Amino acid sequence: MRVVITGAQGFVGPHAADALAFALKGSVEIITTSMAGGEHPRLGRVLPLDVTDEAAIVKFILDVRPTHVLNLAGISSVAAASAGPDLAWRVNFNGPLHLARAILRECPECWLLNVGSGLVYGESAKTGRPLDENTLLDPMDEYAASKAAVDMALGALVRRGLRCIRLRPFNHMGAGQSEDFVATSFAMQIARVEAGLSAAVIRIGNLEAERDFLDVRDVANAYAKIFLASERLPSGLILNIASGIPRRISEILDVLRSLSRVTMTVEQDHGRMRPSDLPTIIGDASKARELLGWAPRYDFKHTLNDILDDCRRRTHAYQDTAPDDQRVR
Repeated sequence: MRVVITGAQGFVGPHAADALAFALKGSVEIITTSMAGGEHPRLGRVLPLDVTDEAAIVKFILDVRPTHVLNLAGISSVAAASAGPDLAWRVNFNGPLHLARAILRECPECWLLNVGSGLVYGESAKTGRPLDENTLLDPMDEYAASKAAVDMALGALVRRGLRCIRLRPFNHMGAGQSEDFVATSFAMQIARVEAGLSAAVIRIGNLEAERDFLDVRDVANAYAKIFLASERLPSGLILNIASGIPRRISEILDVLRSLSRVTMTVEQDHGRMRPSDLPTIIGDASKARELLGWAPRYDFKHTLNDILDDCRRRTHAYQDTAPDDQRVR
């Protein structure tokens, strides 16, 4: 098996590579790509590949002739997509289509596993019920709209012979994630307070929203199981990757504060509030459990502890080079 992981230097890529290497042992060759390429401490050599460059994609597929492509390349945060919608559409919509068309034309035996998002269900989440794969797509922002649009476009290419599985993971978190995401945002604020780099205050947005959170390693394990099962799965399959457990944002904050070494106050930050925030977004991953035998394994508190420890390491690395006048006394 020759597997290509695009967008491999992002948050999920190294976890996905680890899960694939473990699940497939010596029977897999993993080729990783990213926009810039270069050397990565966990991945080794990463090839440069711009998924918005159709000619480059065609040449790459012809040269490599993969058996599977896991497409992780994308603008991954709602805030970044809203700030740069044109780029979000080029990467999240055009990128997967370039991959799909090149595969279909030049390497039709290859499987494309395209990673979308549980946010494609959007307004449909207002029912408060768990969302399964048959739920109406009703995206509410540029990020979700670009993911929903390419999901449907890939479905059309399946009818022309593309071997494709469309994945809709819900919120995942873990070590190495950016501060655009809530658990790392809270944890980095705590780590900075502990290090004396900021005042003892955590700034928050909406704590009452309920979301479906997974450890990124559980998400990566689901992807690995799909690779193992791809030859018996139908092309065009859509799979949610979700815990099915609603957790308030306040629960993340409470757990992280309980793990902290210092006492902090909490302040509302209106800049962190989203006017279109839905009260509850919960996924139903029954199909993944049935077809793959997959279920989340990582404990919620354990995951948050790992995130906080990672943020402490990152803060310590910054602290070693920070000027004295940036420390709070």
